[in-house]
Amino acid sequence: MEIGLILKISGIGILVAIVSSILSKSGRDEQAMLVTVAGIIVVMLMLVDEVGGLIESVRTIFEL
Repeated sequence: MEIGLILKISGIGILVAIVSSILSKSGRDEQAMLVTVAGIIVVMLMLVDEVGGLIESVRTIFEL
């Protein structure tokens, strides 16, 4: 499952980099920045879910 998450994040990163590069070269720097920020937000939301699961596992292990 961890490999799948890493592949999803790297896929999003590659896609965001390509779209951002295309938009920057066409003179749409503002949209390129918005695409970059949106990509970061999507990845952060994916990581928040995983961190929540990690915290729950730690609570279960240490019986907190």
